[in-house]
Amino acid sequence: MTEPLVRTTRSDWYATITMAIPQRRNALSLKVITQLTQALEDAGASDLAGVMIAGEGPVFSSGHDFADMAGRHLGEMRALLRACADMMLLIGELPQVVMARVQGPALAAGCQLVAACDLAVAVDSATFSLPGGKGGWFCHTPSVAVARAIGRKQIMEMALTGDPIDARTAVDWGLLNRAVPAEELDQASEDLLARATRGSKLSKAMGKHTLYRQMDLELREAYDYATEVMAASSQTRDGQESMTSFIERRPAKFVER
Repeated sequence: MTEPLVRTTRSDWYATITMAIPQRRNALSLKVITQLTQALEDAGASDLAGVMIAGEGPVFSSGHDFADMAGRHLGEMRALLRACADMMLLIGELPQVVMARVQGPALAAGCQLVAACDLAVAVDSATFSLPGGKGGWFCHTPSVAVARAIGRKQIMEMALTGDPIDARTAVDWGLLNRAVPAEELDQASEDLLARATRGSKLSKAMGKHTLYRQMDLELREAYDYATEVMAASSQTRDGQESMTSFIERRPAKFVER
């Protein structure tokens, strides 16, 4: 029996999904994308509060696996890239908070994966790049997620030059939440994920969906949409419990997912 390309481990409240092909620099072949998608779907259907995406070995992910792409015809390439895009979209659709735990360089679709996550913590030696800009195949799809995480001038620099940025710059530009020494990565990642998942799971899931949806709307439409969701969420048991427990000055007891 062959070893899985993606490994999932679970704690009491979150799952860690690890790309486990360090000999391939955790490249995103179609098989890896398929296994990542399945692991994400399984986690999303669980009662866990959070998901952490990690890489094994010195590289978080080198991006698409060119050995898996070379020679594919147009239809096959469309299907592969669509599978990758669907996986990235799935991250935003999960009810759980999803964090990237980045222990090494993230390139192209690997950088896209970091950008697609809700939160990201990296070692301060990690680098991030869209290397297609200095080659013959531009990073079109990786740029979609990265462009939504950083500013216009910054995405232009990354995509057009193809040069890597360091972790501190990635924090300044908005691609990362934290950059920490290697020995602090596990603790810093778990600490941020724990703080981001406390409270009502139902409220968190609704909030995450609303945040992503309203970002794509005009300001008035964003307020209209958020107002309707917030009004509706006030009627849930956890919404009522949040208000009642505050008034009664006692710890809240959330029951809904």
